[in-house]
Amino acid sequence: MSMPSKSNNTHDQIELISRGAEEILILDELESKLKKNKPLRIKAGFDPTAPDLHLGHTVLINKLKHFQDLGHDVLYLIGDFTGLIGDPTGKSATRPALTAEEVAENAKSFEHQIFKILDPDKTQVMYNSEWLNKLTPGELIQLAAKYNVARMLERDDFSKRYKSGQSIAIHEFLYPLIQGYDSVAMKADVELGGTDQKFNLLVGRELQRHYGQEPQVILTMPLLEGTDGVQKMSKSLGNYIGISDEPIEMFGKIMSISDELMWRYFELLSFESESKISKYKKSAEEGANPRDIKFELAKEIVGRFHGGNSVAEKANKEFIDRNKNNKIPDDIPNIDIETENGQLMLGIILKKAGLTQSTAESIRMIKQGAVKIDGEKISDQKLVLDAGCCHIFQVGKRRFAKIKLI
Repeated sequence: MSMPSKSNNTHDQIELISRGAEEILILDELESKLKKNKPLRIKAGFDPTAPDLHLGHTVLINKLKHFQDLGHDVLYLIGDFTGLIGDPTGKSATRPALTAEEVAENAKSFEHQIFKILDPDKTQVMYNSEWLNKLTPGELIQLAAKYNVARMLERDDFSKRYKSGQSIAIHEFLYPLIQGYDSVAMKADVELGGTDQKFNLLVGRELQRHYGQEPQVILTMPLLEGTDGVQKMSKSLGNYIGISDEPIEMFGKIMSISDELMWRYFELLSFESESKISKYKKSAEEGANPRDIKFELAKEIVGRFHGGNSVAEKANKEFIDRNKNNKIPDDIPNIDIETENGQLMLGIILKKAGLTQSTAESIRMIKQGAVKIDGEKISDQKLVLDAGCCHIFQVGKRRFAKIKLI
């Protein structure tokens, strides 16, 4: 068990822990825990509802690293049990549950990805099925008895659905209780979560009191906006930057964010010191090109997830070549796509080639003027191409494919 560094006094620790945080409940309690000068148990839970993490997920993981660097014990919880229920947070309808096989596959992928940030030797990966599968029906009823329906309906998403007459399944009420019980089972001193998770985290505090434990401190982090600068980063919205994206793809997506949003990304994603980020801001105010500062952000993040500076510098050079010199990369994939009765719509071609996530995204990109065929911008959303043709297709500034229709 590692001890917090003595050079990191309570004030210094609070300063790092608070960086980028939305709220700490309750700060006095956190200071009291830190003054005991022993490693705290820091919990953050993730339901493996999808196989890949994006930069929005890493906001919490970065904060876990801050605690880890201060010598505290990081407990990375994979909600393989709660993933079978489906977190109702922010949902306007009951969420479909995943199968056990889907959850297990996604959990395995999660475990691999988090160690691109966290130190595997100092991280305890836990699965809540370890204790939740052991709860008897009687124990589950006792757990449910510790909270009431009126309190549940105080939660914003439940309240809206109830008032509008939309269905709320009984198992959805169990979700915050079970998430709270995780804190009891793990004896968490601090739990991290997004601002949308505040209700669930408070349930954990209350349940710990019921079970005779000192209640956990809650630290909430902001929800990171996606590349559009408006909506929360989400794969379904197509505004995400995946940590498994290819280096040039990741680099280009970061460069596509607005200059204003760049500072938000620096705050929540960068491991550079606050003094260095302040120098970047000052240089921008004095007339430096924000693009050059954004290069530094993109290189840091690409290097973190793809093996260091050499990969980041290569992605930087390739980005400049593609955009400044309008250069088509040499290594674009060659793809054969089967047509339907000798023809296929452009939107479907882009989806099948992996240049877009869906036909809807294809149409959206065509509307935005972001789709080219052999360098010519395409505006016809209903364009149909014939079998036998072979063209270079481009979506945005970074996605290319040479596609032959067969």
